[in-house]
Amino acid sequence: MSLADTIFIRMCEDILENGTSTEGEKVRPKWPDGTSAYTIKKFGVVNRYDLSKEFPAITLRRTAIKSAVDELLWIWQKKSNNIHDLKSHIWDEWADEDGSIGKAYGYQMGVKHSYREGEFDQVDRVLYDLKQNPFSRRILTNIYVHQDLHEMNLYPCAYSMTFNVTQKPGKERLTLNGILNQRSQDVLTANNWNVCQYAVLLLMIAQVSGMEAGEFVHVIADAHIYDRHIPLVRELIGRETHPAPKVSLNPEIKDFYKFTADDVIVEDYVTGLQIKNIPVAI
Repeated sequence: MSLADTIFIRMCEDILENGTSTEGEKVRPKWPDGTSAYTIKKFGVVNRYDLSKEFPAITLRRTAIKSAVDELLWIWQKKSNNIHDLKSHIWDEWADEDGSIGKAYGYQMGVKHSYREGEFDQVDRVLYDLKQNPFSRRILTNIYVHQDLHEMNLYPCAYSMTFNVTQKPGKERLTLNGILNQRSQDVLTANNWNVCQYAVLLLMIAQVSGMEAGEFVHVIADAHIYDRHIPLVRELIGRETHPAPKVSLNPEIKDFYKFTADDVIVEDYVTGLQIKNIPVAI
């Protein structure tokens, strides 16, 4: 069993056994048939993964790691808000006729800001600070920009990534740690997808900064299981598990903007069957 399996199972059990139901509340999401999509939720879930020990992919079912990375690079590297720049179709429901999702996600990453050291967008500022001032406590991104929310087709769910560097005794290389803050998460469809995405991001940023990846912390304000997902989750967490896969990067890449999904090497990934036709609330 991977550590990610253990964490995922415990989180789901806690939500199902101790969570709060939103049934009867005024909720925004709807099912395709128009009925309200209620959830069972837990507030303030915090999960920790040590990337120096194993990669945090669950084995209960397969997480499409390379597809997840493609979406991550769409936001962090291409800094795009247009679905035509993305291989998957997960954003189609929120795109307009031109393919835009508004001033959301990658758009915010690409906005340049003026600093004493020059003009940077958020990604380039992180890369600059990790090389010039790695022990700063101010290295973070934030795409929840209030003045632009009315022009976003979907408010950001995973909205902030904070980087923190530590010097471990006896180690020559610095260790890069990160915290992902997420306001809301559909646990069945998105939890391990996001975990794998930002774990790979931490590996990438560490490699191009000459560091080792350390701890990845995932903070979820509202971790929820939709009512129609409950039987699927119960079946999933009762499955057989397997050891964590080995995930590494092409060591030749030293520039963050040169990475592609193909530079992520996934080995020995044994999983249970995929769950098909999961209903998605919009």
